[in-house]
Amino acid sequence: MAETTYIFHVVGMHCASCVLLTESELARVLGVTKIKASLAQHQVEVTGNFGEQTPEALLALLNPIMVENGYSLALEKQMKKVNWSEFSTALPLAGIFIAVFILLQKLGIVNLVGAGEVSYPTVFLIGIIASLSTCMAIVGGLVLSVSASFAKEGDKVQPQVIFHIGRLASFFILGGAIGALGSVFRLGNTGTLVLGILVALVMFVLGLNLLDIFPWAKKLQPTLPKFLSKHLLHVKEMNHTLTPLLVGVITFFLPCGFTQSMQIYSLTTGSYIGGALTMFVFALGTLPALALLSFASLGIKDKTKSGVFFKTAGIIVIFFAAFNLLGTFVAAGIIPPVFNL
Repeated sequence: MAETTYIFHVVGMHCASCVLLTESELARVLGVTKIKASLAQHQVEVTGNFGEQTPEALLALLNPIMVENGYSLALEKQMKKVNWSEFSTALPLAGIFIAVFILLQKLGIVNLVGAGEVSYPTVFLIGIIASLSTCMAIVGGLVLSVSASFAKEGDKVQPQVIFHIGRLASFFILGGAIGALGSVFRLGNTGTLVLGILVALVMFVLGLNLLDIFPWAKKLQPTLPKFLSKHLLHVKEMNHTLTPLLVGVITFFLPCGFTQSMQIYSLTTGSYIGGALTMFVFALGTLPALALLSFASLGIKDKTKSGVFFKTAGIIVIFFAAFNLLGTFVAAGIIPPVFNL
């Protein structure tokens, strides 16, 4: 039987994780032989042996799968409309968060600017934001996949515990390895400055993508080669006691800009303990939302208020990026401390 390729337009894509999740979910549909999603075009090409099935019928089959993961498919290209009214709520919410953050910094509880170092409470906050953003969609999908697979065998709790232990342990160990690598390279002031700027740029692009008003920003998000990410995701299909542990470990390598920015920062610490604690605290920040997702089947797919949330998160992430950049310049002696923060 000859294969047929249909092109569907995807609504709700924000980052490279969305592409990976779309391809991973649709590839499991019976009859599908090839999936190719594009973040730039907001579309997915579905190839397979569909017989006499019409595009409309295939859409009806695939769309529920996408809706479960917070997206939707359409035959016609959807006109991108920015809901500017959401900013009327997002701006005050982000302003309150930023004001509280600056107050906490004044009190010495968190630190983002001045010493050129990101404090662990700040890293924890970034982890919380990451766990609630679309950049963690792929990790949430893995959590649900592990939960569903082992629930069928009557074991609902232990695999989830192993998954989260594996994730926390791998972020500590591998984060430490990155920090140790920084010490081997003996990053000087110039190297630290460059990496600090890179962290800020990665976070700035993340913020722009969360605002979802600049389509071109999606092309700027760095990520792992797709073929490598796909191979990593195949681990979840293994039926073994250690599968949840391995799935927890591979989340360190999946395409999430927040994780990448913290990995780059870990490199600047130049020490095993510094890098290990940075990545561990970041993973700890993501734990509450992911744990609720695994143990309470918390849905992160309700799009009713998602626009306001993502815009609020985007503004906050851009704030983090700007202040991290200022902190990098202050630490390098390029500019004096800003606003006495």
